[in-house]
Amino acid sequence: MTPTAVRPYTRRISPIERGYLNAAATGTPQLIQMVIEGEGALDADALRRAARAATLASPGLAVRRRGALWRAGGTAPGVVELPGGTGTDHPFFHRDLPVVTGPVCELGLIPGERPRLVVRASHVVTDGRGLRAWIGDLFRALRGEEPEGCPDTVDDGHFRAAAGDVPPAPGAARLTGLPAILGRGPASGRPLWLSRRVPAGPSGVTARAAAALSRHLAGDTGRLIVPVDLRRHDPAVRSTANLTSRLVLDLRRDDSWKRVHGALVRALLAKAEVAALEGDFLRGNPFANSLDEARGLDGTRFPCTAIVSDHGEVDPGAYSTPAFRCTSFRTLPMLVPYAEMFLSACRTGGTTELTLACRDRPGARDAAGSLLTDIAEALDPRRGGPGGPPKDVPA
Repeated sequence: MTPTAVRPYTRRISPIERGYLNAAATGTPQLIQMVIEGEGALDADALRRAARAATLASPGLAVRRRGALWRAGGTAPGVVELPGGTGTDHPFFHRDLPVVTGPVCELGLIPGERPRLVVRASHVVTDGRGLRAWIGDLFRALRGEEPEGCPDTVDDGHFRAAAGDVPPAPGAARLTGLPAILGRGPASGRPLWLSRRVPAGPSGVTARAAAALSRHLAGDTGRLIVPVDLRRHDPAVRSTANLTSRLVLDLRRDDSWKRVHGALVRALLAKAEVAALEGDFLRGNPFANSLDEARGLDGTRFPCTAIVSDHGEVDPGAYSTPAFRCTSFRTLPMLVPYAEMFLSACRTGGTTELTLACRDRPGARDAAGSLLTDIAEALDPRRGGPGGPPKDVPA
């Protein structure tokens, strides 16, 4: 009996992913970068073997663009060995990952007293949940365990159906630009990353951060984007694809975190992130309807004040081996053409890691530092208490 041929991993490029392709076409790299720091040692050759095993189980991290499809068949993510002490000014953190030629994912290993593993992937082909699933399998392979795998090839259309009845979204109105608050003048083209470690792990991180941000607005209003994982509508799906939609929330100067939290909860209950998928990306996008419009944003005004992404609780045991113990996990957010800044939060035990990305230009570092201090204080009102003040950490 002839064995049945296994169909190569192939999936359709979704409307969400086309939006990221358009953003990448403006010259702004669309990347997810996750940094795992710990104690002990990680071996580069063992990482290469583990990356192959993880990618066999989750082939979406070795795809290439072929017309309207993603097709697997590329090599597993490689491992770049970087010198000890390498910082985020190194070119490794800033080079793009081309989705036509690949690779769409790579690893950077930085040795030292507290070694770091950097996992970089194109946000065009994956999102935070998808990449964390692949990293989880990477560490399972390092521990000698079987990867769980993410073989599913569904796109956002699957979750529109899985979500059931969804109230229609209001008609998309063009969002006017809001005055920039983090510096002025020409930007370098690279993101400026500032990180802060907060000795607290409160609930409502997104709303608390947004309320702190509202005190820095240049006018009476601001605008927030909150990424939402569509997998919540069908938790059985195991996919590394970019399955993240967005909620758009208005901010008011000196806003209350409880009001923002209430608005966020109501939007989630209404499945507003699913309703947002119904609009045509080019004609219904409230931020920019063409590449020329996106490129025309000169940095003095932005349709979106901030993107805030809370990655939630991270289990350090999932990213540990007998020879390496994960002690912290954080991300390096990307620049988005229509958003002034991007804040990410990750919680490990009673600690929250914050990283803010913005354009590197005159005045930005001081303004962003002041903003990040206020956000950290909003997450840890005991500042100066038993946990001590929020701590700056190298980006």
